[in-house]
Order: sequence, then structure tokens, then C-alpha cells
Amino acid sequence: MSAELSGRVAVVTGAARNIGRAMALELAAAGAAVVVNAKQSADAAAGVVEDIERQGGQALLHLADISGPEGAQSLMTAALHRFGKIDILVNNAAIRREVPFAQLDWTQWREVLAVILDGAFLCASAALPALRQAGEGTIINIGGMSAHAGSAGRAHVMAAKAGLVGLTRALAHDLGPDGITVNCVVPGMINTARGAAAGNAEPAHHAVHSTLLGRRGTPKDIADLVRFLSGPHARYLTGQVIHANGGAFLP
Repeated sequence: MSAELSGRVAVVTGAARNIGRAMALELAAAGAAVVVNAKQSADAAAGVVEDIERQGGQALLHLADISGPEGAQSLMTAALHRFGKIDILVNNAAIRREVPFAQLDWTQWREVLAVILDGAFLCASAALPALRQAGEGTIINIGGMSAHAGSAGRAHVMAAKAGLVGLTRALAHDLGPDGITVNCVVPGMINTARGAAAGNAEPAHHAVHSTLLGRRGTPKDIADLVRFLSGPHARYLTGQVIHANGGAFLP
């Protein structure tokens, strides 16, 4: 593929590992300058920046907690200070712990919704002036299959990810006149390394699903779709919820 995103600037939240990392690398491979965000995984996020720069791309590391207005705004300010514009926003930051509902307390509920749903709202709000100025801005929210197929022990995660679907459709309506496309990519069962914040163990809902293609997905499977949605051939796609799950769930 050609460097179809040359001259564009992308901000990817939660980009230190797994799908976030793959999306940052793929957008850079398409020619975009990439702002790599993480909350505290400084070494892993710095490694993503180094990988991009090693391949001749441009990247910036910015640590920020995007679950609050100050962190979200600081991320966009850093992007504009370094690159002068923002064309693409990928809302990927998430916490995906499994907790039975009877044990789920208010603090756990708010922690997850603050990162996934509040974070997407805050980042979109902070990036909006730059996205409008870009003329053909793009927002991509990263959803979750369990919000559609259902799962035990994930009420907080599923509520937040389902909220992203509503946010996607609302923003598509509100921002369409500005030429900004807004879509939601919903990964299925993806082979990733889960950290302590996600509970380390593989999600229980994976055990009740199988794919029609006979394999789990890879982070690059999702990154390839995000690259397409960010590019010039997807300018008529907006307000869509696009499932990438190998046929594990057919909406």
C-alpha cells in the first residue's frame, strides 16, 4: 500500500501495547505522524515511538490520563505543539477487568467508564477544533464484542463499550457537516498479552465463542481496518459499527 496518510497526524490513546501499538505502527506505515499515548506504561510506549522512528516515521510519546479533562487536553496540546495539526483520533484506551456484578462496586464501575467512555468524549472534545480545521477529520472508537454478544463479569466494561456505539452515532450526526467521519471498530477475540490492569487471565467470554475462520485475530487485523477507515477510500463511511471478529459474532 502507498503512504496514503502522508502529511496527516494521528493521536492514538492506549497505544503502548497490543492493538493500540499495532494501530500506531500501521498508521505510521501509512505515512502519518503518530502521537503515542499511554497513562503510565512509559517504557512500552517509548518502544512504540522508537519502532516508528526506526522505520523512518515521525512519532511523539505523551503520557496522560485521558479519563480527566486536563489529561485529554494536554494530549491534544502536545500533538498540536509538535505537529501543528490533528487529522485522526483513535480512542482505544480501556480497562477490561472481569468482576462478577455482585462484587462490582462504584469505584470499579467509575474507573472503567471514566477511561473508556469519558475518555473518548474528552479526547473528541479536546481534538474537535483541530479536526474541524483539518477538513477531513477522522474519529475511530474501539469497541468490544462482549458489549454486543454479552458476557458475565463485565457489566462495567460492556456498558462503557456499548456507550461508545451511541457516542459514535451521535458524533457522526453532529460532526458530519464538518467533514469528520466517526466510526466504531469492534474487535473480536484477538491474541493479545493482557497486563495486570486487565486481570492477566484470558477473558472468560472467549471460551464460549469460536470463529468461522478457525483462528484468533491479531492486533494487525484490527490495525489494518483502522488504517483503511483513516484513509482517503473511506470518506463515505461514517456512523458505522464495524465488527472484526472472524465470524465469532454475526450482528
